This record gives sequence, C-alpha cells and structure tokens, in this order.
Amino acid sequence: MLKKVLIANRGEIALRIMRTARRLGVGCVAVCSEADRAAPFVAAADEVVDIGPGPASESYLRIDKILAAAKATGADGIHPGYGFLAENAEFAEAVAAAGLRFVGPSPQAMRRMGGKAEAKRIASAAGVPVIPGYQGATQTPAALAKEAKRIGYPVMIKAVAGGGGRGMRLVERDADFAGALESARREAAAAFGDDRVLIEKVIIAPRHIEVQVFGDSHGDVVHLFERDCSLQRRHQKVVEEAPAPGMSRELRQAITAAAVACAKAVAYEGAGTVEFLVEGGALSPAAPWYFIEMNTRLQVEHPVTEAITGLDLVEWQLRVAAGEPLPLRQEEIAISGHAIEARLCAEDPGNGFLPSTGPIAAFETPQLDGLRVDAGVETGSVITPHYDSLIAKLIASGRDREAAIARLRQALEETLVAGPKTNTHFLHALISDPAFQGAALDTGLIGRELARLTRSEALPAGAIGLGVTHMLLNAHDWAEALRPTTATLTESYSPWSAQDGFQLGPPRRQTVRLLVDGVANAFNVEWGRGGPRVIGGEAADAPAAIARTLVIGDGNPIYVVCGMRQASLCWPAFDSPVAGAASDDLSVRAPIIGRVAKLFVREGDAVAKGDRIAVVEAMKMEHVLHAHSAGRVAKLAVKEGQQVTLGAPIATLAPAAEND
Repeated sequence: MLKKVLIANRGEIALRIMRTARRLGVGCVAVCSEADRAAPFVAAADEVVDIGPGPASESYLRIDKILAAAKATGADGIHPGYGFLAENAEFAEAVAAAGLRFVGPSPQAMRRMGGKAEAKRIASAAGVPVIPGYQGATQTPAALAKEAKRIGYPVMIKAVAGGGGRGMRLVERDADFAGALESARREAAAAFGDDRVLIEKVIIAPRHIEVQVFGDSHGDVVHLFERDCSLQRRHQKVVEEAPAPGMSRELRQAITAAAVACAKAVAYEGAGTVEFLVEGGALSPAAPWYFIEMNTRLQVEHPVTEAITGLDLVEWQLRVAAGEPLPLRQEEIAISGHAIEARLCAEDPGNGFLPSTGPIAAFETPQLDGLRVDAGVETGSVITPHYDSLIAKLIASGRDREAAIARLRQALEETLVAGPKTNTHFLHALISDPAFQGAALDTGLIGRELARLTRSEALPAGAIGLGVTHMLLNAHDWAEALRPTTATLTESYSPWSAQDGFQLGPPRRQTVRLLVDGVANAFNVEWGRGGPRVIGGEAADAPAAIARTLVIGDGNPIYVVCGMRQASLCWPAFDSPVAGAASDDLSVRAPIIGRVAKLFVREGDAVAKGDRIAVVEAMKMEHVLHAHSAGRVAKLAVKEGQQVTLGAPIATLAPAAEND
C-alpha cells in the first residue's frame, strides 16, 4: 500500500479520495490554486502545496508543478482524481518516470482506449458493435463535412480525446456543420489540448448505459454492473442511477461481457467505465446497442455503484496501484437495492443554466438514512468561474427505485444553498416527472421537457416582504434607509429611536426601493409597534410564505430562500457597471464572469440580428453572444483571452443605415 499520495485534483474529488486514503492509513497531500486556498479540501489535507493562479491551465493542468509538489512532500504515489489530468497519458508517463505510482491505468491502455477513434477499432475487433461513423486521420473541414453527408444527418461531432460532453456537438443539417465543427474543435483544444474529432451517426431515442470495470496487474478484469446515465443536458450528465431500471437479464449479460472484453483487450488496470448507447429507450433482450467510448478513470457517478455493491472503489484503486490482486472475484459481486445521484450545481436553470458564481452564504444538507453527500464546499466557500459548477452530489439509496426516489426528493427539499443560484428546483422537478418515475428514459428527455422543468416561479410576495423587513432592520445607513418618502408626519426620524414604532400620530409609512435579483422594486412599508411591515395586496400570502421562508445574511445583499428557490435583495448601487444596461439592443455584454474565448467580428463589420459576436467561456462551458439587432460594430471592448466580469461590455453596435 502507498504511504503518501498526492491528489492532483480539487473540491469534492479530493475530499472523496482523502476519505478512503485516511481510512487505509495513507497520508494525503493536496495541491491548490490561489482560488482554492480557503477550500475545504485544503483544510482536510495532511500537507498542502500551492501550485499557481486560479485558471486550471496555470495550476491543476501543470504537470511540472504537480510533480515538483510530490517530490517536495515525499509522496510515493499520485491519484489524478477524475477530470483535469486523469486521462492524460503524458502525465501518467511523467509520474512513472519520476519513480512514483500513478493510481490509474497504464499510459498505453489510456492512449488506446482514451482516444475515441482507436477505442472503437479495439471494440470492433473484440466483437463489440460500434456506432457507424468516421474516425479517420484526415481532419480537414471539407473532408469531415463530406463524411458527415455520407453518414447521413443527424450526426454527432465528438472530440477524439477526453469526454464529459466537452467538444461534442449535435448537427442536424449540412448548413450548420462548419460552425459546429469550429466550436467543437475550439472546446476540445481548450479542454484536452487536442482538437481532433470523429463523427458518429445519431442513434434514435437512446439510453446511455455505462459499465464499471476494474482490472489488476495480474490479468483479471471484473465488472461492477451498469449505471443509467440517460438524463443529460448538452451532453452533460445530470442524474445517474444504478442498476439501470428495466434492464433485462440478457442485455445485462451481453453488455457487461462486452465491457470486460474491451478492458481485457488492452490489459486494463484500475477503474474504468465502458459506455454504450441502447437504441429505442427500452432495455429489452433484443434492443440494438453500441459501444461509444471508454473513460479511463473513475467517474463522477461512481457512488451509485458503491451504494448497490457495498464496495469502496477508491480503495480498490489504491490496492490495484500497489500491485495487489482484485479484492473480489466476479461471482462474489452482487447488486443490492437501488441508488440515484443528482448533481447539485451553481447554475440558473431559469436563465439558460448560466453558471452562477460568488460566495456561498449558507450551505446545509439533511442527515437522512440512505443519503450520502459528496460536497466540495461549505458555508463561506466561493464559487469561482475557473472550474465546473458542481457544488455537491446527493446520492440516495433504498431497497428499490421508489424508495431511492422518495429519499432524493426529500433530500433536495431539505437542502439549503444561499448565494449562487442552483439547479435544486430543476432536479426536484426532473425526478418528480412522470416519465422519470415510470423509467421511460432516453437522452432526449430533458431537452423535450426543458421548458416545463425550468419553469420559473417567483417567490411568494410574503417571502419577499419578510426579506424587505429584514433589510430595514439591518440597514447600516439608518438615516437614509428609514427616511420616510411618503410621510404622514412632519417630524424627522431619529435613527437612535426604538424600533417599536412609538409615536403620537398615525403609523409612519415609506416607500423602500430595493433590487430583487438585480431588478428594481418599490415596496410600501408601514412602521408600527411590531416594527416594519410591507403593506398592500402583494403581501396577502405572508403567513403561509413566512412559515417556510429563510432569510440568510445580515448585510447587503441578503438571500430569501423559500421552496427550493431563492432571491437576493440589496440596496440599489447607482454606480453599478450593469445598471441600466440590461435591454440595450445595441450593446452586447458578458452574461457571466468568464474568459473571451472567441471574437467573430471586427470593428466596422456589418452584422445582422442574431449574428455571432463572441464566445465567453466559464465553468467549462461556452456561451455564444449574438447581436440583438442589425448594425455595424462601432467598438470592440475586449480581446480574445481576456477575462470579463458580469455585465462587462463586449461590443457596441451602431444602428444600421438605411442603405446598408
């Protein structure tokens, strides 16, 4: 067994590995960027080494810095986690060359199965069905467009290196191919340092089924059954479960045997996941199925496999890396119960799932039997634009699927996150959906039902009223905040007077102006013996709302949380760079904190309404900005590669002349 392992990752991934390593008596070294110095995983480590600025390209993707940290701390092994360098063969080779153990497969196996094109050739040679497509060496846009036509639309463009939905684009017609190819290549190059792609035929109504496999250095390979990862948005997994609901015994035997055959074909060691698409949505014995790729690492969703098998997959990784044989034979591994994982993310489903950054004012999850929470944050943590948007994984298990769903619903209802927007309500709506409840799943489910699943409902007026009251009672500038604007008395108000509203005349009234989620609102407030109270019909639901409302914070802003939704309240800041800029059709502004990955225009260019102006990248996702109206580019305020803040100007358009 290793004595000390350096974890070349961050957040919940690092904490997850530390939990097992510490139980086995293995020391843990964390590496951290400047942005992560106050993160929980840093505090939990035995030793910590700073490795650079916040952007991953300057810290967590720097092989030289990670190896130097391992040498400085005397680590004898490196665990890459999942993501970043986990599937980087050059990293695995550098670790071995430094005399350290890499907790993962060999560089040779990683190269052969980590590249989608080569993996498909290996799977086909092993007798495993693969999706029709093109994975050749010729990568010119013209050649790829020709292959797409030959295969027949719709097609999927996929990055040859890596996974996780990065560098994937669905193309439904020839006219869209060139733009999708450019975007996929740019994203793949940024994520994996490799812009090569392959093209696959799109399978109709597929279920995404993956099989967890494990191999050791003694030639043995086993599977730990399957997971269903069909619930996806933009090729990113949202909810995963094990075992796959409705899986027939015959199909399970065929797919798990194929997964083991793929792993054995490359003498695979450690944890890996072999992924398949099953056509038509049903997992019947006769359903057509195809190999799509192998992830040569542990997966984010591995906890559901641990829940149904009772095994610790990180322990298996560490034992295999130490040269030990697999802890169990295939016949000793069995399924017990059902487990579902939901990815709680800092994003705003009501606003196109834009990532949401900033400090977490409160974070609490319930203590429930059968609930596991893998979180990388705590109250006071800051969500930055440098990394993905994952806050925590909620893993609910039970004796059957119905029990697991009920437990996950309760967990979401009782989870509190204040500060960044989250997808809590979206996840709750998704697992409450009749199609999910009935296991009528396929990868297009979320896309078809997106409008309903993300339907935005304002917080009850009574809940907002409670927040307004809280703001008034905790205002720092009493003289300004409490000065009546519609007064019933002529005397001035003293900020040192009692808050019981005592006065000789009728109650004092005022109009209070606050920003609610950045939008200006006016509230009529009456001060009486009980303190301030929002008046008017808009507060008619106050008693019911207040009973289930939490107000977080005592400053500016504060957060009102009610029914898995939240709103931020703050005093207007009239010098805010975003103020007054929301609906200017001639202004293109950053919708999020991020990096300008691409500019499509130059100053003086004519643009039509809907033309692409720029791409802003944040939290591993690209956000394409379009012209709101026709015109000419009067000014570009940014350059490619530049970091921008929320609301920062990207481009200014001049109105189109009549003869343009």
